[in-house]
Amino acid sequence: MPYAKDVDAIASILKQNPTWNAINPKHAARMRAQNKFKTGLDIAKYTAKIMREDMANYDNDTSQYTQSLGCWHGFIGQQKMLSIKKHFGSTKRRYLYLSGWMVAALRSEFGPLPDQSMHEKTAVSGLIEELYTFLRQADSWELNHLFRALEEAENAGDNARAEELIKQVDAHETHVVPIIADIDAGFGNAEATYLLAKQMIEAGACCIQIENQVSDEKQCGHQDGKVTVPHADFLSKINAVRLAFLELGVDDGVIVARTDSLGAGLTQKIAVTEEPGDLGDQYNSFIDGEVIEKAEDINNGDVVIKQKGQLVRPKRLASGLFQFKPDTGEDRVILDCITSLQNGADLLWIETEKPHVGQIAAMVNRIKEVVPDAKLVYNNSPSFNWTLNFRQQVFDAWKDEGKDVSAYERADLMAAKYDDTDLGKLADEWTANFQRDGAREAGIFHHLITLPTYHTAALSTDNLAKGYFGDEGMLAYVAGVQRKEIRQGIATVRHQDMAGSNIGDDHKEFFAGDAALKAGGKDNTMNQFG
Repeated sequence: MPYAKDVDAIASILKQNPTWNAINPKHAARMRAQNKFKTGLDIAKYTAKIMREDMANYDNDTSQYTQSLGCWHGFIGQQKMLSIKKHFGSTKRRYLYLSGWMVAALRSEFGPLPDQSMHEKTAVSGLIEELYTFLRQADSWELNHLFRALEEAENAGDNARAEELIKQVDAHETHVVPIIADIDAGFGNAEATYLLAKQMIEAGACCIQIENQVSDEKQCGHQDGKVTVPHADFLSKINAVRLAFLELGVDDGVIVARTDSLGAGLTQKIAVTEEPGDLGDQYNSFIDGEVIEKAEDINNGDVVIKQKGQLVRPKRLASGLFQFKPDTGEDRVILDCITSLQNGADLLWIETEKPHVGQIAAMVNRIKEVVPDAKLVYNNSPSFNWTLNFRQQVFDAWKDEGKDVSAYERADLMAAKYDDTDLGKLADEWTANFQRDGAREAGIFHHLITLPTYHTAALSTDNLAKGYFGDEGMLAYVAGVQRKEIRQGIATVRHQDMAGSNIGDDHKEFFAGDAALKAGGKDNTMNQFG
C-alpha cells in the first residue's frame, strides 16, 4: 500500500481506539514500510515469482541471464546487495547463493569441516534466515534515511521535496532477492530431505539445489571419490522437495537438479530394472564388469547383472561400491539431466572439471534434443585455476589455427611473465566474456561463484594483517580500509548507522517521545563521516 494511504488507514484505526492516542500514524506506517516481509514464506513466494519471470525472460533472450555470489554470513549478503544497488541502481537478475561448502567450512559448531555433509542440517536453514534478516534490515536502513529526510522536509515546509521523497519510498526496491540454497545430497533419506526442505522454505528459500551423490558418501564436486545413486533414488528426493514446496504454498518453487556424474566413477547400488531399456537398465548399462560365459564361473558372493543379453560380473571394490565404465561420464550426465527435467526438476547443474563453454555446450545441446528449454545453473568455481585454464584454451586454439606458440610454455602459463602478452590479454578477454558466451551458447541461465567471499575475506584480512602488524601500523587500516570506504561511498564507514543505531533512535522517539535517550547526538563520533 502507498505510504500516504497507509498513514490514512492507520489513522482510521487509531480513531477507533482512543486509548492508542499516543501513537503517531506516520510512525506506524513508516515501520510497516520498513518491514515489507513478515515471514520467510512471504519471501519464498515473492522470490519464486521473480525467478520464474527471469527464467521466462531468459528463454526469450539469453542475454538476460542471472548471477550470484556465494555468501556465508548475513552481513556479507547484505553488503553485496547494497553494493549492487549502489553501482547498478537495481537488484534485478542478481541473486544470492548459499553454498553447502561454506556452511561446512565456516558455519558448523564442530569447526571447519570438509564438504561432506557432516555439518548440522539446521545450519543451512539457519543461514537462509540470517541472510534474509540482514537483507530486510538493509531495506529498513535505506528507508530510514528516506523517512528522516521526509521528516526534515515536512518540518521545513518543503512540500515539493516531501512529495519527491514519498515517491521514492513508494518506489523503493527491496534488497530481498532469490537465494539458490544448497541442500547437498539431501542429508539422509527422502523423508530427511523433505523435512530439511521444509525448514529451508520456511526460512525463505524459493530455490533448492540437490545433487545425485550418495548422501552418506557425499564429496565436494571438485574432489575425487564421488558416488552417485540410481535415478529412482534421486527422483524420490526431487519429489520430496516438490511436495515440501506445495505443502507450504510455494507453488512455483524452483528445484535445481545437480549431477556429479562427469567426475563420479562409482555407484553404491545396482538399479532396480524390470525390462530391457528401462531407466534402471540404462543406469546399469554403464557399470563396468566382465562377461560370464558359464554359470559355473559365478563365484560365491558374486553379483551378476544382465547387460545387452549377456551375464556380467560388475567390478566391485572392497568398499562394496561398483565401478562405472571409463569414459561414460558425459553419457551419464545426459541421462541424468534428461531424467531429472522429465521428472520435476526445473533447472540443471552439471559439475564440470574446467570452465569450457564448448564442453558445456556439447552436453547441453544433447539434452536440448529431448528437452528444448533445458537451462543450467553453472558453478564458476574457485576450484578452477581460471588464469591457467583460459590461457591454455587460447594456446590450444592458436596451435590448432597454426599460429606460432613457441614463445609460450603451456604448462607454465600461470607465470606472471605472461600477464602482458597477447596470449595473456586474450585469455583475460575470454574470461570476461565467459558468462555471456555460456549464456548464449551453452544454455546457462544462472552463473554463480560458490565460494568467492570465503576467498575475499581471507585476502583482505591477509593484506590488513601484513600492514597493521608490520611497519605501517594504523596506516594499514586507514589507507587500506577506511579511506577507501569514505571515497567509494561504502555505507559501513558509518558502522553504527549500518548496524541500526539511527533506526533504534527513531524507535525510541516513537515509543517515548521527548523522553527518549538517543545515541545519535553531537558527541556521536560517527558525525565525523557526514
